[in-house]
Amino acid sequence: MTLSLDQLPYHTPATVTGIDWPALSDSDARRLRNLGFDQGVEVEALHGAPFGRDPLAIRVGRMMIAMRRAQARAVSVATDTIALAAE
Repeated sequence: MTLSLDQLPYHTPATVTGIDWPALSDSDARRLRNLGFDQGVEVEALHGAPFGRDPLAIRVGRMMIAMRRAQARAVSVATDTIALAAE
């Protein structure tokens, strides 16, 4: 079972399982690629803005980046907890 990065509970490590590149604008897709987003990358949602959770603070490897919820929605992730629940 997978969920989108914007649905990932805070402080839950996860692995990127897919990215819906066509759902992103060219500039957003280029930015995510430059930041190292791809299948197999470890990510963690750290926190959101006080009102509406937008943008989200996301840890990608040792980097922390800000990402809009619309962008995070295009990134599918899985965690060990989610994988165990699906079995």
